Amino acid sequence: MKIIKVALTNLDELTPLFDSYMVFYRQKSNLSKHREFLKERLTNNEAEIFMAIDDHEKGMGFTLLYPSFSSVSQARVYTLNDLYVAQEYRQKGVASSLMRAAGEFAKSQGAVRLHLETETDNTKAQQLYEKEGWIKETNYFYYRSL
Repeated sequence: MKIIKVALTNLDELTPLFDSYMVFYRQKSNLSKHREFLKERLTNNEAEIFMAIDDHEKGMGFTLLYPSFSSVSQARVYTLNDLYVAQEYRQKGVASSLMRAAGEFAKSQGAVRLHLETETDNTKAQQLYEKEGWIKETNYFYYRSL
């Protein structure tokens, strides 16, 4: 397994993974729409995407980071917004490798924080995050609108 930083030339390998991720989150499969979304994020430098590939260059999984800033820290932060591993590659260390790559990248960019959120019933993911050293935040409430 190798972790690569995704470029536009990797969209053919990434798009089916992203489409499967969207289906996992109860969205409709739409390869052309999802490819365009990813292309826009990369073209506009709005996201950093890492993908795990096997020895045959087949995509195994990906993680997508969005950059932001913290006013209080006056520094860069990243949101690990998406993490997905294809079914046949689960329980093989792919997600851990992707998370570590995301962390190393964020540190290399001077980020003071990398954060994520997950559904409260996604206990498998929560176990992975805690195993990887992520700390469950209990001091804040998260709100949303729209």
